[in-house]
Amino acid sequence: MKDFVSALPKAELHVHLVGSASIPTVLELARRHPDGGVPVEEQALKDFYEFRDFAHFIDIYIKVNALVRTGADVLALLLGLARDQARDNVRYSEVTVTPTSHLAMGIEPDELTDTLDEARRQARAQYGVEFGWIFDIDGVLGKDGGPQTLDWVLKHRPEGTVALGLGGPEVGVPREWFREQFAVAADNGLRCVPHAGETTGPATIWAAINELHAERIGHGTSAARDPRLVSYLADNQIPLEVNPTSNIRTKAVDAIENHPLPELVAAGVPVAIGTDDPGMFHTTLNQEYLLCHEVFGYDRDQLADLASTAVRVSYAPDEVKSAILEEISAVNRS
Repeated sequence: MKDFVSALPKAELHVHLVGSASIPTVLELARRHPDGGVPVEEQALKDFYEFRDFAHFIDIYIKVNALVRTGADVLALLLGLARDQARDNVRYSEVTVTPTSHLAMGIEPDELTDTLDEARRQARAQYGVEFGWIFDIDGVLGKDGGPQTLDWVLKHRPEGTVALGLGGPEVGVPREWFREQFAVAADNGLRCVPHAGETTGPATIWAAINELHAERIGHGTSAARDPRLVSYLADNQIPLEVNPTSNIRTKAVDAIENHPLPELVAAGVPVAIGTDDPGMFHTTLNQEYLLCHEVFGYDRDQLADLASTAVRVSYAPDEVKSAILEEISAVNRS
């Protein structure tokens, strides 16, 4: 099964740029910027990544993000991500980037665009990974994050931009605060993919759907508590980006055996497996697929179905989707 998972071509739709950084990459940045308060030794950094709860995770994420101060730092993160994803046979990846975080650290608006364009070219050329960009509003900034993010996206978005997202804390950050930004984004050809229902209940997912017209939901695991919502997601084929290890590491789900992923899939909800912040959660996309086999009992056909679902609900060009889907079928038949 490990060989099968490794051979399975994949799309990843839920991975954050800063959280994707491997331990060696973060150590490099921490040593480059020793004033950042992030450990510069491997074991100390691993201990740093032991999260008490979701709020603690956000605090640590902010500290690591503060190490990303130049376009060169962003490029290092993205090429490290492409290298790691290529090892997992990821062919297409929608990477969530929080532009306000990088602009706040002094990266110029045009420099960020140029860096993302260069990273996209190099990822394709060196690793065969096609990047798409999701630019997310940072909930940490409250209402102000919406206009700031949208302004940069509309003026500076690089090639490969596919969607507007919404990340960070959910508690105290109502989805409806960002109704205007998501409406304008949709008018400008962007898809709407906010986080919802990771650390809050089904009401946040309903708000993402009704207020933001979400076309895909980041996390959304609490939907399982509301049978009407599960039916709505299945009937309208609104996908969830589900990240099992992340949910355990941030304490959003109490135990992997209690994870609602199998229930959601069985109900007909489209589910795309992701890693969220693989560097911080010590996981890979291959490990997430293997977890679905080892914990939930998924066989080859079911894992191939998960991989195919991620491709179908991505915003990759049609020709990219078709090529990956054909490869998945070929691997599953072999």
